[in-house]
Amino acid sequence: MHKVATVNTRIEPKLKMEAETILHKVGLTSAEAVRLFYMQVCLHKGLPFEVKIPNKETIKAMHDANKRKTHKAKKVTVNYTLSPIGC
Repeated sequence: MHKVATVNTRIEPKLKMEAETILHKVGLTSAEAVRLFYMQVCLHKGLPFEVKIPNKETIKAMHDANKRKTHKAKKVTVNYTLSPIGC
């Protein structure tokens, strides 16, 4: 198959750098990753992951995170026992 189409996009430099670092670790170029994404879109006849409209709690958590605030979570108690590990 001849590769003759071009895709151009604008993204934040930090996002590009972080993604390319990860892609490099798995042996992919940005162009290969975009091609894989497009192939998955065609295979799934849509996005290859679930996209949901966030609920009010999620929107608030995202808003708080953008303001560098923490979102209070419910208290969770975990009970466990440590046992010695034999050599």
